[in-house]
Amino acid sequence: MTLSEYNAFCQSLAHSTHVVQWGGSHVWKIGGKVYAIGGCDDGETLARCSFKVSRMGFDILKERDGLKGAPHLASRGMSWIQRYSDAAMSDEELLGYISDSYTIVGRGLTKKLQRELGLLET
Repeated sequence: MTLSEYNAFCQSLAHSTHVVQWGGSHVWKIGGKVYAIGGCDDGETLARCSFKVSRMGFDILKERDGLKGAPHLASRGMSWIQRYSDAAMSDEELLGYISDSYTIVGRGLTKKLQRELGLLET
């Protein structure tokens, strides 16, 4: 997957905001909370991508080749996985996990903010 494809997908998720920080990482947020972090080494190919998962998902995924607990996040007890190899999962599967991460993070926002963003019925 290219960095452009990754950014286009994240941008398609409602209320997503984008910032480049932490040494050039492309960080996507909902309601000010991070749901995906992507980076590349060669300028265009997505070399690594981190996303939030459930606790059970974390325990399962961290055992797969090409995946690991996301640096600086998993070490603090957070359920974040980093894909650092294309062999770990297909791009379609990765986009599914990013979408799930968006949902998980969105559900963790305050009820007020969820309503403001249209994530909750009023």
